[in-house]
Amino acid sequence: MAVRARIEVENVSVWFPLYHGSSRSLKKMVVAAASGRLGQDQQQRVVVRALRDVHLTLEQGDRLGLVGGNGAGKTTLLRVLAGIYEPVMGRVRVQGSLNALLDPSLGMNMELTGRENILLRGLYNGLPKPMLPRLEEDVAEFAELSDFLDLPVRIYSAGMVVRLGFALATAIKPQILLMDEWFLAGDAVFLEKAKHRLEAMVRGADILVLSSHQAEIIRDWCTRVLWLDQGQVRADGAPAEVLSQYLGTPLEMA
Repeated sequence: MAVRARIEVENVSVWFPLYHGSSRSLKKMVVAAASGRLGQDQQQRVVVRALRDVHLTLEQGDRLGLVGGNGAGKTTLLRVLAGIYEPVMGRVRVQGSLNALLDPSLGMNMELTGRENILLRGLYNGLPKPMLPRLEEDVAEFAELSDFLDLPVRIYSAGMVVRLGFALATAIKPQILLMDEWFLAGDAVFLEKAKHRLEAMVRGADILVLSSHQAEIIRDWCTRVLWLDQGQVRADGAPAEVLSQYLGTPLEMA
């Protein structure tokens, strides 16, 4: 019986130490006073408070959009949900299979060929060997890398890495899908293919968490929006309401 998808984030905070930031300069004191994002940990190191006391619960059917300026904490929150970052305070509970589109090369070995990376991804996700050829065919057809599929990924162009990374990340359908906006990079033909593939994934995923600066995508794909500002939740609610607050102007809903 499949596990019911669910995400619980309870009072989560994430700090990053500034290893070269121990001097008590006037500039750091001013920034700390102005934004509240600089502090000290138990080792007396200067730290950046990337997330501060974030709390949310997501159930099956939820489509959460993350908005906020650069450095607001959107990608940090996605990486916490993916298990890449550990919170210094609070806890995260994730139930259900999860896939994260956070970095084009995430989970790839750049020294191996594209084809070898496909097989490794399939084995890592527990696919039985008879299903690996089908996975390989699907990724190869979507990425359209031709003979490059048998060459080391380290020689790929940035666009080729995006194609392979996207195809790998979307080939195995998860219950929970986490996406950063890098997936919108690429040429027009790739974007159109990616849009159709993602729409199919979103329809199939139990929970979606999507970060994007494009309000229209958040409006069209999400049922709930979280506005992050300097690592804190500024607003959480219906897309029309939160996007209007974030943009400072009413946003027409499709």
